[in-house]
Amino acid sequence: MPGGDGGEAAALLRDALPSCRVLMLTTFGRPGYLRRAVESGAVGFLTKDTPAAQLASAIRRAMAGERVIDPQLAITALSEGDNPLTERERDVLSHASRGSGIAEIAAALFLSEGTVRNYLSLAIQKLDAKNRFEAARIAREKGWL
Repeated sequence: MPGGDGGEAAALLRDALPSCRVLMLTTFGRPGYLRRAVESGAVGFLTKDTPAAQLASAIRRAMAGERVIDPQLAITALSEGDNPLTERERDVLSHASRGSGIAEIAAALFLSEGTVRNYLSLAIQKLDAKNRFEAARIAREKGWL
């Protein structure tokens, strides 16, 4: 979504129209996305390849007040556990995943280069990665970035 993501849209809808029921459809059925969607106020989360009959049923159920979550994705999300990264570690790792160097990340986030290195080191350790690029890949695959 240009200029934002589904979680941000869900949060804006929740705040502006509290009675609005948001059912998110995503290409990326990742546990971290599911968790963020629910935290943003979505009452449902399904992948875009959900069959039409199931989707129609999910819409009716969401409008009736139920939460509608893809069962396999819910199981995966529960087994993955919580995102171990802090918000700042995610910010730094996100910049690193786009190829930004230490100095660029520091300037963009108003941090010292040493602080950036510390955040990257913590993220690498928490994700049991070999380097920042692998850490970013792992975090993206889990939907944590």
